[in-house]
Amino acid sequence: MTKVAIIGATGHIGQFAAYAITDIPHVSTMLLFGRAGRENLLDGIAHDFMDSFAAKGKNLSLSWSTNPEDLRGSDIIIIAAGVPRRNGQDRNDLAIENARVVADLSSKIGRIAPESLILMVTNPVDVMTAVALKYSGMEPRRVFGLGTHLDSMRLKSLIASYFNVHVSEVHTRIIGEHGKSMVPLWSATTIGGIAIHNLPAFSNLPMDDLVTDVRRAGEDIIRKKGSTIYGPGEAIATIVRTVLGNENRILTVSSYIKSEVHDIGDVCTGVPARINRSGAYPIPIRIESEEVTAFQASVEKIRTITTQVMNQLEKEKSP
Repeated sequence: MTKVAIIGATGHIGQFAAYAITDIPHVSTMLLFGRAGRENLLDGIAHDFMDSFAAKGKNLSLSWSTNPEDLRGSDIIIIAAGVPRRNGQDRNDLAIENARVVADLSSKIGRIAPESLILMVTNPVDVMTAVALKYSGMEPRRVFGLGTHLDSMRLKSLIASYFNVHVSEVHTRIIGEHGKSMVPLWSATTIGGIAIHNLPAFSNLPMDDLVTDVRRAGEDIIRKKGSTIYGPGEAIATIVRTVLGNENRILTVSSYIKSEVHDIGDVCTGVPARINRSGAYPIPIRIESEEVTAFQASVEKIRTITTQVMNQLEKEKSP
């Protein structure tokens, strides 16, 4: 029996992520969790899901709750609760407001479901991962965030389109902040197993334009349709599948690092990590000097915002 809980299941991303996760064969029980006052909406979502299960011939135990005690026994808890980013907002504009929500939820998870894993989705995801890590009191490997996984997939798709190859032939990563200071690892990018800089067409690749498109992707979608749903939802499901399948895949998620990337660390940020049922394990890597410089700047940006948020939470907690 494998139980997945989604906190923030009434939101657009929470709902679609839940639906995508129900197709993972390892999942036998799902809990849709929301705040008090959202009971009717949760019940409606659950019934809609059950109708889809009937249509697909799926047998999965589904329930909803607003009581944190029901999180007990979860194998993985996805936190997608908080204020969504609005048109014109930077992810970091949400930091303090969402940190209050995440700190409270994480404290309850640490008390009620300490054996679970926490997958953070709430933005700014790197900062929220650090908040969840601190307030849950859990081991670093057990708390990780969506990070730059979706950004990496967006860049992968753009590269595949440029070279006119199947997306599965492209391997690339973006590390650092899930935000404007994200760092593409061109030194670790391959097509068909060939380092991208060894391909003659690489000299004409509009690298800056591609990365700009990735940076603006979420903002563009929000401006045009109000919210991002399907990309993040499928990215979340991929990580959950990797965890529950104990696959040991290396995905780029927001994780606490000490010195894995050129001795840069003591922060939660997007890095390659080996993921299995026990959690996320950052992989030590070496990258080009320009990438190191950019990563250091990204880390310092995250560190500054994280420190500000933590100080504010401590200030509010003090009598």
